[in-house]
Amino acid sequence: MAFFNYNGKRLYYKIKEAKSKNFLIFLHGSGGDSTTWRFQFDIDNNYSIIALDLPSHGKSDKFKNLSLNLYVDVLRRLIKSLKYEKIVLCGHSLGGTVIQTYYFLYPEDITALILISTGAKLRVSPVILEFLKKDYEDYLNYLNNVAFYKNTSKEIIDRYKNQSSLVGAEVTYYDFKICNEFNLFEKIKLIKAPCLIISGTEDKLTPIKYSQYFHNNIAKSEMILIEEAGHMVMLEKYEKVNESIIDFTKRLN
Repeated sequence: MAFFNYNGKRLYYKIKEAKSKNFLIFLHGSGGDSTTWRFQFDIDNNYSIIALDLPSHGKSDKFKNLSLNLYVDVLRRLIKSLKYEKIVLCGHSLGGTVIQTYYFLYPEDITALILISTGAKLRVSPVILEFLKKDYEDYLNYLNNVAFYKNTSKEIIDRYKNQSSLVGAEVTYYDFKICNEFNLFEKIKLIKAPCLIISGTEDKLTPIKYSQYFHNNIAKSEMILIEEAGHMVMLEKYEKVNESIIDFTKRLN
């Protein structure tokens, strides 16, 4: 296990080290943690692989006030602790809002972006926010029904639900609130870095149109649509996601 310090708090990240100074950093979605990326640690592309637990998630310490700015600043602290040549940021859903924001603040740090099941603007269903305020178990059941493709294995769904339940309703609510208030719709055309965009064709939370908008407006982008996968595509179809990431990173200069 690895931790770094942020203003007296400990932040956890899982790392698989490579010999190069290239890093692939994964950021989870709302109510998630680093275990969301457990299958991505199978990627073999001569990059050190890191999956971060954002503040108040997973093994990271609890924080009183959560915000997009905090998440971005924590990521900045992690990156500045590394001796790197290339940084590729990969964000799922909420994680996508963090890496987009990071890019516009510190573009010089970033070699490329990987945007999975996310958007330049994310509107959250009022049903989700209402469940989180009233009945967390109903939220977990609802999320599992809409976040995964219908044929996804019960083991994958149950494991994700169990991990999400450890994060709790309050933290998850603030994550979705960050998503709901996020809007970089007018700035996306300014992204100059290469971008890989991945979406499940059956994603009910961030439908394909969000990925298509990225692809239409980011000059150096490629889009991968994965059949029979929903919002949690990196768990549902991890082999195809991993293959896409390996191919993309091999082509980076």
